[in-house]
Amino acid sequence: MNKVLDETLSIKIGESIKSKSNKPFDNAYKAALATQGATYVQGFLVCAGKPYKPREHSWIEIGDIIVDPTLPHLRKKPEELWYFLAESWSIKQLKAIIEESKEDYPEDDPLPIYGAAPYEYYGDVMLGGKEYLNAYQAAEAKCKELQTIQAQNN
Repeated sequence: MNKVLDETLSIKIGESIKSKSNKPFDNAYKAALATQGATYVQGFLVCAGKPYKPREHSWIEIGDIIVDPTLPHLRKKPEELWYFLAESWSIKQLKAIIEESKEDYPEDDPLPIYGAAPYEYYGDVMLGGKEYLNAYQAAEAKCKELQTIQAQNN
């Protein structure tokens, strides 16, 4: 089932949590805590246009709706964005993971969350489990599709 990005709610929640550009994980964390029934999600975002490269990203989901509190900073229309889920956590799970991360690794930022080893390689990075690799490969395929369409239109 394809989930739909709710542009209005994304902007509203982004404003209410004072979202910041280049902070999708923090934005999604704050949005998840502030939104009833939300699930925190990490994965990849593909945007129409160059550089045609998946970027690691985070958002929240409410049922079948994607809410991206970073949307106001992306400068893209919803139809120019594709989201590829790697992992998601309930608010209860998210709070427990963040708490444990702060205790075990107080010098490190607890976000993003990469789960347990073994980790897979995707791109030039080794982070996340098999779910990350699968999401990355799907996002990468979308980038190639968009690049092909762009080349045909030129």
